[in-house]
Amino acid sequence: MSYDLSELNFRTVSDPRGLIEEGDARYRASVEKAAEMIAENIGNSPIVLLSGPSGSGKTTTAVKVAEALECRGIRSHYVGMDDYFNTVSPETTPRTPEGEYDLESPLCLDMELMNEHFTMLARGERIYVPKYEFSRRMRAYEPSKSLKLGRDEIVIFEGIHALNDMITLRHPEAFKLYISARSDVTFGGRIVFKRTWFRLVRRLVRDFNFRGSSAAETMSMWANVRRGEKAYISPFKDKADFQFDSSLPYELPVFNHTATALFQTVPEGIERFDELRAVLPALQLFGDIDESLVPADSLIREFIGGGSYEY
Repeated sequence: MSYDLSELNFRTVSDPRGLIEEGDARYRASVEKAAEMIAENIGNSPIVLLSGPSGSGKTTTAVKVAEALECRGIRSHYVGMDDYFNTVSPETTPRTPEGEYDLESPLCLDMELMNEHFTMLARGERIYVPKYEFSRRMRAYEPSKSLKLGRDEIVIFEGIHALNDMITLRHPEAFKLYISARSDVTFGGRIVFKRTWFRLVRRLVRDFNFRGSSAAETMSMWANVRRGEKAYISPFKDKADFQFDSSLPYELPVFNHTATALFQTVPEGIERFDELRAVLPALQLFGDIDESLVPADSLIREFIGGGSYEY
């Protein structure tokens, strides 16, 4: 779908609360639809595979789907696939054509262990989820947790490679969910703000707010992130049983003030410089909505903070 810039700007001024409420209602409807489909599939598999590119809001969505399932009498557990990363090693870690570690590759994950765990969980057996220490780029000695599913329980495995053939071909019965910001903003029939830019703005604001990363650091990684998405994520999105648009019509006016200041610092010479600089004038097409109007349980609280969920 797409949003019309004129309508967004009119509502930003005339009815910002209504714009927020309508956007959140559409998002909730998608959450409920996903939960309904997962509940219908539980007889086939207790495994849910949740994938999507960076900045899609996968973490918040996983929590909200779990809440919706709880209302249906289904208890949910969450496992981040990042804990299945292999220890980085010069001998085994895949590399890019330039010779750098390709940390976006699915071959960085312990696929055999993960697939074994899916099978064990489906049989009602207990697994011990590994724990990965990103600061040391290695797997910890102790597991992160143990998990055994009871009756009417499911587990959501979330990660960018969740829909990769190395998983889905071995577990076709698992429910597959793909999440991304899938809407453009148009004006006069022309796209003025790309859907991928929604995620870039989210990531930029989040990294600045929570990870201590400068705009230059985040944007210098964007080209590599996009390469990884095109190679390892997007080709598998049509495997999903349900594709979820996580974009919200009010988010750019909320992000606008902070994101504009951050994009003004884009350093010359970084890869995809022209595209990144093009985001700044596109942002300036939008008005502003005070973030105090954003509900505590909104998806975009994952990026601006002040929300009711802990991540």
